[in-house]
Amino acid sequence: MSERIEALKSFANAAFARYDASMKDLKEAEVEWRPDEEANNIRWILTHLSNQWNVGFQRTFRGDNGFKPTGWPDDYVGSKVITYAKLMDDLTRGKAGLLEGLKNLKPEDLAVEVQSPSGLVKRYDRLIRQISEIIHHEGQIAYIRGVIARKTKKDSRFLS
Repeated sequence: MSERIEALKSFANAAFARYDASMKDLKEAEVEWRPDEEANNIRWILTHLSNQWNVGFQRTFRGDNGFKPTGWPDDYVGSKVITYAKLMDDLTRGKAGLLEGLKNLKPEDLAVEVQSPSGLVKRYDRLIRQISEIIHHEGQIAYIRGVIARKTKKDSRFLS
């Protein structure tokens, strides 16, 4: 196994450990709250992550920028019609697919050019950027949940 593939796996596992810690005991009421009317709420962040894991990473692994799972809606990110339970299931499935994709990589796969928002890049570089997004968005979730915790400490009825 290549050191670069092992590095990708380690980075992904570290990112998911942070994500899992931020998601621990998440209550459905927390998902809809936003610290400011212009800010994203946790629902938006989670639909974005789910779309990345189920669509974006799979496009990178497959080298097919048009890939989309069967039945995956174009308006998934930010959707208010996706139930909390479905969103959690989609995240679980996406995480498993992402880890499976990393497991199936071969060293020669890393040098293949794939599409990114900034143009063609090596698959390895694209995967590093995509995994870093997990950490970025985990930080947003941790921030929102921290604000909720502080508000709840001041007012036990907050979000009740």
